[in-house]
Amino acid sequence: MKLHKAGALARSRSLLLVALLAAPFALSFAQGGPTPAPANAYAYIGYPNNGETMPAGKPFRVWFGLRFMGVAPRGVKFPNTGHHHLLVDTDLPPLDHEIPSDRNHLHYGAGETEAMIELAPGKHTLQLLMGDDRHIPHNPPIYSKKITIYVK
Repeated sequence: MKLHKAGALARSRSLLLVALLAAPFALSFAQGGPTPAPANAYAYIGYPNNGETMPAGKPFRVWFGLRFMGVAPRGVKFPNTGHHHLLVDTDLPPLDHEIPSDRNHLHYGAGETEAMIELAPGKHTLQLLMGDDRHIPHNPPIYSKKITIYVK
């Protein structure tokens, strides 16, 4: 009887430890806002490519890719659509809140699928994040892989 209780206590301590260790990771996977997105939709940066060097001192084109979902301007609420946000040198914002609008979170609310940007010389990261008609990420959130580019 004592052995059975000791084994049950050890198992419950192990489960508690696993739950405590997993908690920070569970919090980092926000579900996104209230607007649904197709489960198979994905965004990608078509140009520039990861690791590419861009010329300093002049704007270059960033091409936004999106599959299995449509593009619609800000304020247009239509199923399975959204608009692009380009994240420059930053991580994803909270996925269940409005996407910030600043020099690191560029909004393309007119439905643009490409942009001309100019960056200072150095190493930079770019990532796309789709927002709904109110600039809130979808559920599930639709975002690209983060790429690194160099400006010289």
